[in-house]
Amino acid sequence: MDLEAVRTFAAIAEAGQFQKAAVDLSVTQQAVSKRVAALERDLGVRLFTRTPRGAELTIDGQAFLPHARELLSVAERAVASVRTGRRPLRVDVINSRGAASGLMRGFHRTHPEIDLDVVMLVEIDTAIAAIRSGTVDASFRAVAAPGRPLPEDIESVRVLDEPLQLLTGPAHALADAKSVTVAELVGHRIWMPGIAPGTEWGAYYDDLVAEFGLTIEATGPNFGSDVLLDTIADTPTLATFMSEQTRLVWPAGHGLRRIPVTDPTPVYPHSLLWHRDNPHPALATLRAHLAATPPGGDATGTWVPGWVIPR
Repeated sequence: MDLEAVRTFAAIAEAGQFQKAAVDLSVTQQAVSKRVAALERDLGVRLFTRTPRGAELTIDGQAFLPHARELLSVAERAVASVRTGRRPLRVDVINSRGAASGLMRGFHRTHPEIDLDVVMLVEIDTAIAAIRSGTVDASFRAVAAPGRPLPEDIESVRVLDEPLQLLTGPAHALADAKSVTVAELVGHRIWMPGIAPGTEWGAYYDDLVAEFGLTIEATGPNFGSDVLLDTIADTPTLATFMSEQTRLVWPAGHGLRRIPVTDPTPVYPHSLLWHRDNPHPALATLRAHLAATPPGGDATGTWVPGWVIPR
């Protein structure tokens, strides 16, 4: 069905005259008549009766009018959903409990007038493809894995270096420590289920192991954070790494400890990625907001993998 013909029909019904509708639509009266005739042929009914006073809706025209208005309203919403500046800013944060999600919550508090769609994509290749296609406007990532540079049309900027902490149960040998050095972690089993080969966080922990000789185990299925916390609480020989800003809640009886890691402090580098030709006005606002947020890390006493692009 021709939406211009439907729009013309609605304009005539509103104006009561073909001539006035033509003026309102900035077209000729002949064009108005042709559109209505074509619509009537499509529907198989007459929509108007011409009278000395103008045009009156037939019974079929009266029945069709509310549906025509709804068609036009749906079309307007469809266009608005993809029109730059009117659709929400879509941002990938990887997971809902991490630092990137916290950064976006801070952005929303500062700019509540900006509509947001927050999505969670797992693979960096999926995120980059979504950025290039316009499915998302930006993504928080560790930039890339070694040997996998970003495409030339993808821009990035470091926005946050997040310290890692050690998470242990109450019976772990390091549970009572106020802090632990990286050297003190050698020989302890650090369980990180869900580390997938080829991901940027997989490359991060590979570098951490190579640099400091740690024992990181990714064995077993990843049943989520609740099962991870249950296991760490009940297993004295296992610990895990937890980013400083990861938001988790566990039962009081677990007795879990979050222990700072020092000398050096491993920090996970979060960067914002976007397409260099993305015109969404809120993207510039997000970048300015993140630029004003203290990034932390990347200083004496911290460690980041060598493949991460410096600021």
